[in-house]
Order: sequence, then structure tokens, then C-alpha cells
Amino acid sequence: MRLNPFSRVYLTDPAGVWRRILDDPAGAHYAEDLDLWLISRHAHVRRALADAATFANALTLVPVYEVCPAALSVIMQIDAPPTTAAADPPTHPRTRRALRATFANTAERVEAEYGAIVRRRVEQLVSRLAARQGEQVDLVPDFATELPLLVVLDILGVPDADIGRIRSWADGQIALIWGQPDPAEQVRLAQGLLEFWHYCEELVRRRVDSGQQGDDFISRALTYRDDDDSVLTVPEVASLAFNLLVAGHETTAGLLAHTLDQALSDPRRWSAIAEDPGLVPAFVAETLRFAPAIDGWLRVTTRDVTVGAVTIPAGARCLLLIGAANRDPAAFQDPDRFDPHRPDVGNHLSFGHGPHFCIGAGLARLEAGIAISRLAQTIPGLRLSPEQHRSYKPNVAFRAHRRLLATIDIPASSDEPVARGGATAEVRAG
Repeated sequence: MRLNPFSRVYLTDPAGVWRRILDDPAGAHYAEDLDLWLISRHAHVRRALADAATFANALTLVPVYEVCPAALSVIMQIDAPPTTAAADPPTHPRTRRALRATFANTAERVEAEYGAIVRRRVEQLVSRLAARQGEQVDLVPDFATELPLLVVLDILGVPDADIGRIRSWADGQIALIWGQPDPAEQVRLAQGLLEFWHYCEELVRRRVDSGQQGDDFISRALTYRDDDDSVLTVPEVASLAFNLLVAGHETTAGLLAHTLDQALSDPRRWSAIAEDPGLVPAFVAETLRFAPAIDGWLRVTTRDVTVGAVTIPAGARCLLLIGAANRDPAAFQDPDRFDPHRPDVGNHLSFGHGPHFCIGAGLARLEAGIAISRLAQTIPGLRLSPEQHRSYKPNVAFRAHRRLLATIDIPASSDEPVARGGATAEVRAG
């Protein structure tokens, strides 16, 4: 079985490749070009995500492709302890408790603690877009990537002035781990990653040295540890910040871009959302299933394990194809049809499953819901540009738009409700 995540075919239509993999009766496949075992069926991916004892996380953040010696020597200087995505017991349960105590992760807490932040940032960005009446904009940098990064900076207590560096470092981490950069680029990205880690260490060190702590995440984490390294070490606080500055915005940026793409690809969908914001949660949920921001995730087996009709040996790296699992006909009716009101939409695995279920799922849903609703109500005439040519960053795990060009069109009487009837019915029908 071959899977080239950097091919034009895969980047254009990964679902076409997933269908061929899902149709194979074996259930799991070894991809020689990647040196990875591919697990694609919903039941198998769900099981692997839940069984951290068999499918461990220790190599999750190790680059998919072997890096050159010069880049490796830089990476080895990064002494960030594993805390979340790359952690296993006994570390992961302890650091997960720390996250649950210091980072809002239920719908009620997320709204209470982060709702005002999200709404302020949404208003800021929507107003900026609305002021560009008649212009062509790129919704990826101008909205989808900007919003979640600004929100996570507010949550962590990081100044807006650092947004450019953090975006560059975060993009570099993803490219280094799940991309295929050449040796010179590997060295540059590794050096950026080392700078990123030192930056996070300094964020924490300044708070420790000053003794002044506020209500931001880093301050909460330091208060939670209460000078007890058995609860959480200072380097672990820096590592949590390091992880949140990447995971806290990259996946939500992907969700926003994919949702906007799905909503704007048919003007009737966008008009329906503008007319009835109550449609947005279901629309976001179906986007998570149909076009997840992360369509593959890495695990390593700790023992021989049978998946379908195949035995995967111990020590094998596995790529859990979340995007394929979300299109599995055994789990979803008519899986290749975008239908916001399908009864099985909640079965998607885009936030993971089990002990590593995404701690930021509630925040991502809140951001997407508020952002899409407000943007549609303010700019109901937003339209994708006719010359749209979709392209995606080449990557094993993250599916991210390079651009999403649109035209800002605000009717003179934009405060009037959108005409009711056909548009809403169209969205309800998918």
C-alpha cells in the first residue's frame, strides 16, 4: 500500500485515497514509502486512540522523516519535557490533571472564562474585514489563522507584539515534524524551534522571578504547582505553554478555514447561516467530520497487536487516518456527502478519543461558532473569488489551506435580515 501525502492527488482529494484504503479488507496496511502502518477504519482508529497502553505517544512528536545530523544536533538542545501529546503514563495523567485544573475545558467554563476574549477578538477582526468593502481578501491570514492565535495569546498572557514570531515558530514545528523539508530547511526550522522553546522558558521564568502572577494560564499553572515539583515542574509549565501556543491555534485555524470553505462554496449555505445563526453549531460539527484540520496522527505500538486481519509488530509507528475514519461507511451514512444535519455527525474523531481527547475542543467550538455567526451576519455578501485555486500545505498530519480568497460585499442595507426560505432549507438538506 502506498500513501504519498505530498502528492498533488492526495493534497487535492485525500478522500479519494481514503476510499481505496477503506475498501481494502485487510484493515491495516504498511506504507513502505512512509515506514508507517496505516490504520483507517473508524472502529480501529477509535480503539487505537483509546488504548494508550498499546498505541503509545512517545514518538508522536518525532519527525516522520529522518532529519539531517545538523538539524538533529539543534533539536537535541531542546530540553522540553513531554507533557501532553507526546506523554504516556505516569507523566500524562499528572499533567492532564494540571491542564484540567488550569485550562477551561467544559462548555460552561469555556464560555465563562474565554467567551469575552473570543467575542472581543472576533469583533476586532470582523470590523477590519468589513472596512475592506469591495476588496479581495485572503481569509486564511486575515481571519482564520489570526483569530485563534490572538485568543491563545490572551489566554496565556502573551503580548500581541509577539504574534509574528510565534506564528512562524509554530508553522515551523509542524513543517519539521510532519513535513518533508530539505536539509537546509530542516536546520532553519530546528533553530526556530529552539528559539521557540527558549521563548516559552523565558515567559515562565519572568513570572517566577517577579513573583507577580495574574489570571493568565501560565500564572494559573504556577499557582497550581505551588512550588511542588511532584505536582508540576517549572519546565513542565513552560512545556505546556509551548504546546498550547501551537495546538491552541493551528487546529482551530484549520477548522475555521475549512468551515468557511464549506460555507462559502455554495452561496445558499452562507445566506442560510446569515439568516439563522442557529445552524452554525451543526455546520461546524459536520465540517469537523468532513474536513478535519488534522487528518492523521502518530502512535507507536508497545506490543504486537492485531488490527483487522493484520498483526502490527511491537515498535511500529502507526498513522491513524482520522480523516479516513470520518468517511468510513461503516460509521457514517453516505459519508462523502456534506450534511450538517446528519444524525451521526457526533461520531467523528477529529478531537481524538480517550485519554488524549483534545483539551481545547470546547474552546475551538466556541471560537468557530462565534466567528462564523458574526462574520455571516456582518458580511452576508461575502463570496469566494471566482479565480479560487485551492492549495494545501504539504503535511502528513495537518490539512491546512494556503489561501482562501474572497470578496467583501456589504449591501447598503446590511442590517436587514436575509430573505427567508430557500437558503435555510438548502443547508438543512446539506
